[in-house]
Amino acid sequence: MTDILASAQTLKPMLEPRGIAVLGASDDPTKIGGVPLRYFREYGYEGGIYAVNPTRDTVQGLPAYKSVTDIEGPVDMAIMAVPARLAIETAEAAAEKGVKALCTFTSGFAEIGEEGQRAQERLAEIARDTGMRILGPNCLGYFNARNHVYATFSTSLSHGLPKVGNVGLVSQSGAFGSHCFVLGRERGLGYSACITTGNEVDISVAECIAYLATDEHTDVIACYMEGCQDGEMFKQALALAYENKKPVVIQKVGRSAVGTEAAASHTASLTGADQVFDAVFERYNAYRANTASELIDIAYMCSGMCQSGTIPSGNKVAIATISGGAGVMMADAAEEAGLDLAPLPDKTQAYLKELVPFAGTRNPVDFTAQVYNDYSVITKNFEAILEEGGYDAVIGFFSSLLYSDTVSQKVLDSLIPVRKAYPDRVLALSVIGPDQRKRDFEDEGFLLLHDPSEAMKTISAVLQIGAGLARGPYPPAGGATPPAIENRSYNEIEAKAVLDAAGIAASPEKLAGTAAEAEMAAAEIGYPVVMKVVSADIVHKSDVGGVKLNLSSAGAVRTAYDAIMTDCTRAHPDAKIDGILVAKMISGGVEAILGVQRDPVFGPVVMFGLGGIFTEVLKDVTFRLAPFGEEEAMDMIRSIKGFPLLDGARGAAKCDQAVLAKTLSRLSVFADANRDVVTSIDINPLVVLPEGDGVAALDAVILTE
Repeated sequence: MTDILASAQTLKPMLEPRGIAVLGASDDPTKIGGVPLRYFREYGYEGGIYAVNPTRDTVQGLPAYKSVTDIEGPVDMAIMAVPARLAIETAEAAAEKGVKALCTFTSGFAEIGEEGQRAQERLAEIARDTGMRILGPNCLGYFNARNHVYATFSTSLSHGLPKVGNVGLVSQSGAFGSHCFVLGRERGLGYSACITTGNEVDISVAECIAYLATDEHTDVIACYMEGCQDGEMFKQALALAYENKKPVVIQKVGRSAVGTEAAASHTASLTGADQVFDAVFERYNAYRANTASELIDIAYMCSGMCQSGTIPSGNKVAIATISGGAGVMMADAAEEAGLDLAPLPDKTQAYLKELVPFAGTRNPVDFTAQVYNDYSVITKNFEAILEEGGYDAVIGFFSSLLYSDTVSQKVLDSLIPVRKAYPDRVLALSVIGPDQRKRDFEDEGFLLLHDPSEAMKTISAVLQIGAGLARGPYPPAGGATPPAIENRSYNEIEAKAVLDAAGIAASPEKLAGTAAEAEMAAAEIGYPVVMKVVSADIVHKSDVGGVKLNLSSAGAVRTAYDAIMTDCTRAHPDAKIDGILVAKMISGGVEAILGVQRDPVFGPVVMFGLGGIFTEVLKDVTFRLAPFGEEEAMDMIRSIKGFPLLDGARGAAKCDQAVLAKTLSRLSVFADANRDVVTSIDINPLVVLPEGDGVAALDAVILTE
């Protein structure tokens, strides 16, 4: 963690500069080199401002310097807004001056092809050799709202400055980052900083997340990303935010093949497999948003909860509404979002009936528009729900009440005592109305979400984040040191032997070199048996007749031996066949699939799912980064839709989940220890036997480089 911490600290001069130079400063305040200069002068930056333009004496009323090296005062940060052909010499001059951070607006680098890639590599060399941090190139810049550093040419600031707050926003895309900023600004979101990273020649999204994770003014981190070049640094950054209990919400694009290709061409970065990113986010409690609106809504709600205290860790939600129809719609959305809409206690329902005899009191609580005749009913309903129902969150639906100043104020007055009495709960309102009235409610600690159905999804996301924060990071993987393997081919028997040494059990089995040996092996193991060809050259054995199941006699074993040898030799005449495996035919239990793939960005990733249709058709699988311990493995097991089959569904025997979790953990440790050699592992099937009987790997393939 020391490296990411030290790296994050080097961004401080960029975010908190004593002096700023604009290289390629323009006298036209609407041009790329002119916009930030205007922002610094008009929006209150108090440090030194220097305009560098060799063709002018003054720029926007400031004296112009021929070169950054001519500036006498300290320049912590410089903006490079010059044509691509001048970029390298300009960056070199900045480094010579001792500039600590260079924000590079200039485009025409890796995003345009080989020539641009060479120029970008030179920029990277300058950063490495001089220690000058470089943001971009091809970026929109950044801002620090707290000290009025608006180092960007985005016009979004022209129509509204950010409110200073506790949300840090990081984006690999400049234009989309600006879009998210405006969405948040219009929602009333307060920002600590907003950083766009562009091509990431030096400063990455990971380092920006790490900086915000250690920034005392930032409580929540929102991020838009397309890919990742340094998986280890990205994991360290998320781990740092997790350890510091800062919610992280990420919109990661590139789910589809077309999206992945577009992301690579846009940021010139590796993207990694999409499911692997899900595994990364799961490990470090980063919530993955699907849309920009969802990203901002979740950040907004987390921001409010962090300001008022902590985010609840439960999942129990109540709905209080003036509209029965809205309550039903919200209940549907709550169930889809996985929220627990538990009914109120009977005595609480009876009390609420006394307040409004025709109210719906189970949950949703429909206190109807009758509350407008007696606003104290709102207070009493909310207090009863929170005190006696023990809910983690309550959302009230009040439609368009904010358009009435009188009604709005009376509702607010009735809710303020509730907010003060329960600062640790989520109190949200689904309302629409003028911005000023919204701000009145937000200033008192209420979270406003206009769409009632989307509100339930947002609350669910925030409570999931809260549960992860309360749980804390998973315990690390333990156990004995796993065996190291060689960079060579492994047949099935060798693969199982290696995995057995790593703690992954196989079924009883023997290798036979003749039909007679196969018969003897079957008699020793006990019928029925299964027979399989053993060859590192034949991966898909069943496709070529290399597997025979449920053999119950000596004659069947001899016949199967001859058939397997004939069929496999015909299909793969050049294959080296080591013999025929005779193994116990195991019945009962549930078949699962375990696998390992080496991701180019994040290293070995473990896959788990149930066999057959669950994996092949339903794609009901889950992934985790290696290595991980048994607690994380158990969460992995419970996360698949087919988990009830392992848990004794419909009267079936409950499977040995504890041994399955241990097996997954040991596989992850083995894969991590051999990450430089193993490219993939496939254990298919692994039979999970009834509780107390363990598991058995029936087939295994290990592929090395």
